[in-house]
Amino acid sequence: MSLDDRERRPKSLIENESPHLRVLIANERRDRLELLAQVVAGLGHEVIAREIYVREVGAVTAREKPDVALVGLGLHSEHALDLISEIVREASCPVIALLSAKDPAYIHEAAKRGVFAYIVESTSEELQSAIDITLQRFAEYQNLQGAFGRRAVIEQAKGVLMARRGIDADKAFELLRDSSRHNGHKVSEVAEAIIQSHTLLLPPSQTPLLEDSPI
Repeated sequence: MSLDDRERRPKSLIENESPHLRVLIANERRDRLELLAQVVAGLGHEVIAREIYVREVGAVTAREKPDVALVGLGLHSEHALDLISEIVREASCPVIALLSAKDPAYIHEAAKRGVFAYIVESTSEELQSAIDITLQRFAEYQNLQGAFGRRAVIEQAKGVLMARRGIDADKAFELLRDSSRHNGHKVSEVAEAIIQSHTLLLPPSQTPLLEDSPI
């Protein structure tokens, strides 16, 4: 993204193409930060926070809950990486690293810190396209994580039914599915209820301890 590119599209066109986003931007360099803010605003989005300091960016992220975070590489790569770490720790949105040129070592470290994508400087239109693609992939990633989580819950509930009823895995799943159809709940919701009930019915000595009791 060329931050010196000040071209602006008509606001009506922007609104028709992409949703209005709440964007957090972070950069060690204040001049680049302000220029990026102009580009983001020119794309029709709201800049909800502009951060320079690592010690503050985490709290701001948790409070503002952005749709996407953009972190520019400033004077020092470690500073940018620390910004990424703090935002990723608090954010439920994708964090995108912005670079002026490809830097494989930095990209590798940023990926380890949890950055979801990176963008080498381009035009504002290309930045918008990259954000759109990143948000779509992030949504797919979250859906996949949710699917894995639901599958794990169902497998655990099947294990409870197999132990309690003395049945095999196929029969246990049939019971879950039949209950789902009868009660109008998803199979994963029925499974979660079984797991919670099973935990509550365990003898005290078998109930998982959350913390050590004081003597």
